[in-house]
Amino acid sequence: MNDVPSLQTLLKQLQQVPYLASKNLYRVAAHFLSLDAKRTEQFCQAIMAAKERIVHCPDCYTWVEKDRNCVFCHSTRRNKKIICVVETWQELIAIEKTGGYQGLYHVLGGAISPLDGINPADLTISALISRIASVGEIEEIILATNQTPEGEATAAYIASQFNKHNLAVRVTCLARGIPVGSSLEYMDRLTVFKALSERRPF
Repeated sequence: MNDVPSLQTLLKQLQQVPYLASKNLYRVAAHFLSLDAKRTEQFCQAIMAAKERIVHCPDCYTWVEKDRNCVFCHSTRRNKKIICVVETWQELIAIEKTGGYQGLYHVLGGAISPLDGINPADLTISALISRIASVGEIEEIILATNQTPEGEATAAYIASQFNKHNLAVRVTCLARGIPVGSSLEYMDRLTVFKALSERRPF
């Protein structure tokens, strides 16, 4: 395929997409190449519009439409005394799908992983500390990080920061209904619901 430079350029761009298996690169490329001009334009416009209009909520750091209130932080139906801390937006969605949680969220933006160059300062941990300290009415923090070495290390670090800043808040974590080494994103709703409802002291 070296004689088709435009295809090579497309494949190189697709290789930079996380979670896209290399065996699917050619299938995805073929899909885009088979689209008519109108559908291709619509796809590109959707990406550009999302980049322009979607930002992080300044409080919980989930995705929100620019100039619109966060559907979680500004909801009158949610319990504002509980914050569930998750690594990414995907885990937030997994918990929301269970229908069993009605508190607030805080998205860290990942997990501490020195090997990948991700340190506490790269996450929204300091913002979480400031948020709890400033609000003053938070009664419980659920550390719903993934049960991986990185997730466990992140949860432990956050708990240590609570102690360091003398934050009088109950800290819990998900029950062990979720297999160690797995991610919330790939769990079924019942498993996530059970883990959330049977959370224990951290």
